[in-house]
Amino acid sequence: MTKPFPCTQCGLCCQHVHLSNETHFLDRGDGICKHYDMASKACSIYTERPDICRVDRMYSLRYVQQHTWDEFVTMNLKVCTQLGSGSPR
Repeated sequence: MTKPFPCTQCGLCCQHVHLSNETHFLDRGDGICKHYDMASKACSIYTERPDICRVDRMYSLRYVQQHTWDEFVTMNLKVCTQLGSGSPR
């Protein structure tokens, strides 16, 4: 990896965990992560968050053989854009 993932910490991924089989276990019942604090707009377990919540870790664990880091970042940013536009699928 040459540069970190450019996360804006908008929290949209935390507010749509129901959309992915990989994050569904985090759903508190309304699509929002059970560890997402709406008041602070932050993760309440950030330093201990699961691997699926760490873009760099997931790349190393599952995608390094399939994509370059830049390709993986581009794919993740596309999802961020879709979530921000209100059309997550």
